[in-house]
Amino acid sequence: MTAPIRVLVCDDQALIRTGFTTIIDAQPDLAVVGECGDGRAAVDLAGRLRPDVVVMDVRMPVLDGIEATRLLAGAGVTEPVKVLVVTTFNLDEYVYEALRAGASGFLLKDAPPGQLLNGIRTVATGAALLAPEVTRRLIGRFAARIRPVEGTPESRLAPRELEVLRLIAEGLSNSEIAANLVISQETVKTYVSRILAKLDLRDRVQAVVYAYRHGLVT
Repeated sequence: MTAPIRVLVCDDQALIRTGFTTIIDAQPDLAVVGECGDGRAAVDLAGRLRPDVVVMDVRMPVLDGIEATRLLAGAGVTEPVKVLVVTTFNLDEYVYEALRAGASGFLLKDAPPGQLLNGIRTVATGAALLAPEVTRRLIGRFAARIRPVEGTPESRLAPRELEVLRLIAEGLSNSEIAANLVISQETVKTYVSRILAKLDLRDRVQAVVYAYRHGLVT
């Protein structure tokens, strides 16, 4: 049997933690390995327990969820942990900052339990939990704040891979990219995997930010 996905729940409200833990532990393919009430404790526990996914709140004492996410999954982290941010605050800037910090997904606490469970499973596979239209809206709003960096990805990617990366950055889904380029969705998936591997990126969210920072999309 496949080992269950190991989950660490971090929220400063005990009732929320208990609710999340109850929902998650009821699933045969998921298991809560720890709970905590602040970001610093989440970083410490994750280092000891090595969960597959951390369910992270944003506003917490000691260390907030954004900074904790940066320490767990941000650039330069040797062994990054996948983070799913779950918060009551539906603010674009929170979403953006969480993703910039390294989060793989973002959900609201009033989402149905099924969305939370699906989110954990999705993030655990290495995929990003953002609909294309959300990516498009967020990056469109905050692109000016993404500082460009030197270096060109043209030397690392084939022309077709560059084309796919630009379309990812524009918020297109795999099916939309396939239709745009007149290729199959399986071929698109292959290109996406190659792009992530060549650029050492974790998921599509990082690919979007990479594309904007390197001037591939304006």
